[in-house]
Amino acid sequence: MGKVKIKKKSTLIDMTAMSDVTVLLLTFFMLTSTFLQKEPTIVYTPSSVSEEKVPMNNLVTVLVSSADKSGKLEDPTLAEGKLFISFTGDADSTLSSEKIRGMMLDEAISVYNDQHKNNRITLNESQKAAFRSTNMIGVPFAALPEVLSMSVTERDKFLGDMTNPNVGIPINDNKDRDGRLNDFQIWLKAIYNVAQRINNEQGEGKSAEEKAMLSNLYTALMRKGQGIAIKADKDTPFTTVQLVFDNLQTMKLNKFSLMTALKSENEPTN
Repeated sequence: MGKVKIKKKSTLIDMTAMSDVTVLLLTFFMLTSTFLQKEPTIVYTPSSVSEEKVPMNNLVTVLVSSADKSGKLEDPTLAEGKLFISFTGDADSTLSSEKIRGMMLDEAISVYNDQHKNNRITLNESQKAAFRSTNMIGVPFAALPEVLSMSVTERDKFLGDMTNPNVGIPINDNKDRDGRLNDFQIWLKAIYNVAQRINNEQGEGKSAEEKAMLSNLYTALMRKGQGIAIKADKDTPFTTVQLVFDNLQTMKLNKFSLMTALKSENEPTN
C-alpha cells in the first residue's frame, strides 16, 4: 500500500496587516502624547504624600534653579535661586499657549514701560514671535530684545549658563504692590491683569465653549491655586523659595501650588 503524501503548507506569515496596525498605533501615540518641554536647568523636586496633580493646561510655572551639581563651578551657589517663568494655555486653539504668552508679554512690557519711562523697551514682531514659541524664559526685561533676537540654539545656550548675571528674572523683597516693582513682580502683575481682563471679557461676543474656557483659566489662576506652580529643587534653601512666596503674596496672588514628587512607601519622613 502506497504512502499518503501530506501536502506541505507554507510557513510564511503575511505581516502586512500587523505592520499597518503598528504604524497606526505609533501615529496615534505620537499625535496624542504630551512631550516634556525643555527647561533651562534640571531640578529635582522634593517628595510629598500629596496626590493632587498639577494641571497640564492653563498653568504659570515658576522655576527656581538649584546650586550647581556638576562640580564645574568653584562656588556652586552662583547658579542657585535663578528664576524662570513659563505660560501654558489650553490645548484648544482658542486660548493656546502661544496666545497666552503673547497676552502676558504685551501686558508685562506695558507695566515695565510705565515704571521705566526713561528706559523703555520695544519688541518687534519677530522678537514677539520668538517669545510666543519659547517654553520658558528667565532674563531681566532690559535683556529681552537681545535674547529674543538670538536663534533657538543660541538662546538655549544663553539661558543654560547659570553663572551669567543676565540669566534669571531679578527679584527682591519689595512689599510695595503700588510702588516700583521688581522684574518678577512685573510678570506677576501682568498675570493678575490678564486674568482679570479675561474674566471681564467672558460675555463679550463669546460662544458658550469659549466662555467656559475663559472661566476655567481665570478660576485656575485666581481662585483655586491651580494656575500658578512653583518648581524648586529639593536642595534649594527654603529662604530662597520663601522670597518667591512673599512676592506672590505681595501681588495678591495668594493661591499657588508647589510641585513635588510622590513619596515612596519606604522613603523616610523628616
